[in-house]
Amino acid sequence: MLYYLFSYLQSIHFPGARVFTYVSFRAVMAAIIAIIVSVWFGKRFIQRMKSKHIEETQRDEKLDPFNVSKTGVPTMGGIIIIAATLIPCLLISKLHNIYMILMIITTLILGAIGFADDYIKTFKKNKEGINGWVKIGGQVMLGLIVGLTLRFSPAAQMNEAVQIGILDNTEVLYKTPDVKSTRTTIPFVKNHNLNYADLFKWAGQKWMYILGWAFFVLVTVFAVAAVSNGSNLNDGMDGMSAGNTAIMALTVGILAYLSSNGRMASYFNIMYIPGTEEIVVFLSAFVGALLGYLWYNSFPAQVFMGDTGSLTIGGIIAVAAVIIHKELLLPIICGVFLFESLSVILQRLYYKTGKKKGVHRRIWKRTPVHDHFRTSLDYIAKVDPGCTVKYKGSPQLHHEAKITLRFWIVSILLAAFTILTLKIR
Repeated sequence: MLYYLFSYLQSIHFPGARVFTYVSFRAVMAAIIAIIVSVWFGKRFIQRMKSKHIEETQRDEKLDPFNVSKTGVPTMGGIIIIAATLIPCLLISKLHNIYMILMIITTLILGAIGFADDYIKTFKKNKEGINGWVKIGGQVMLGLIVGLTLRFSPAAQMNEAVQIGILDNTEVLYKTPDVKSTRTTIPFVKNHNLNYADLFKWAGQKWMYILGWAFFVLVTVFAVAAVSNGSNLNDGMDGMSAGNTAIMALTVGILAYLSSNGRMASYFNIMYIPGTEEIVVFLSAFVGALLGYLWYNSFPAQVFMGDTGSLTIGGIIAVAAVIIHKELLLPIICGVFLFESLSVILQRLYYKTGKKKGVHRRIWKRTPVHDHFRTSLDYIAKVDPGCTVKYKGSPQLHHEAKITLRFWIVSILLAAFTILTLKIR
């Protein structure tokens, strides 16, 4: 709303109104407002939830190797993140921008799914929450909305190549025509664009384009579901998921800024996508909201985000990456989420195949894998007698604060490596 007010003030030459035209200013302002809203609203949210006894028991100190009790902690803290993200976006973003609209829709849809899950768990006392297929169905629906919007909306276009030139001693941006493209960025390749349509050349000129877009939509659906569920699995220790996601969001925000700037897109030889500067504003607000949320979620946590937050924050990362056509970089950016998901899948497969042979076995002591580092072999022997563990790791157990910090460090390294892929070809 303020963007449109200042646009009007600029049209009548009001002093200083032009500052709102700079994405850097709006991005920083979005982050500042989000932090303030998150900290201010978070305190009141926690007090309100405690007064209503809307609380969660995540861990009993009798079962914890460090005697850390997590009882009576308010849940649904994802509402704090969602509110602190959307408020600055509504204030200072271009609300007519198609990419901003998609990000807001993403936040609301996944927030609603997560809230429904938390509501059933908390108020209906059903630990299973909503049906897993319903959750997947919502993620698939969102993926279809995003993919089909990018396909059919006339506002979602890109320039596949741009170049800076000099004409009459003036810097000029030469760009290819605005198009709807199935191209995406792949790492470690010199001309690092892959056209999904090229995978279907065998189908002929007409069908390769149609099948290319169909494949792009399927990739979008998979990315949303995979990253959203990976974020959900990563949410198991104080500050873990929020901190990792903030690092990932900052990384995608940098990529979005490069894609939205013709000069930068030319320098890095990446696709120029006009309008994605609003993704920078949204992700800046998102990072600010996560930092403000960490004010209360860092150890010892005063609030848990619940599925309201964990599903939403992963989906936001996925959709933002898809919009700027960097979805194939997600395995690097979200490497922590990927490893958490794989640890659960592999653990279950390994356990089930062993059970068929009449043996109890695990790869890790517990999954998601972050729990492995704070679980003793004695505990496994108690809850699953006769079970063998393939990777025992160090006998020394680590406090969750140390594990969380180390996971953050890994996310920072993956973020730095992601940025380096722009030059490593």
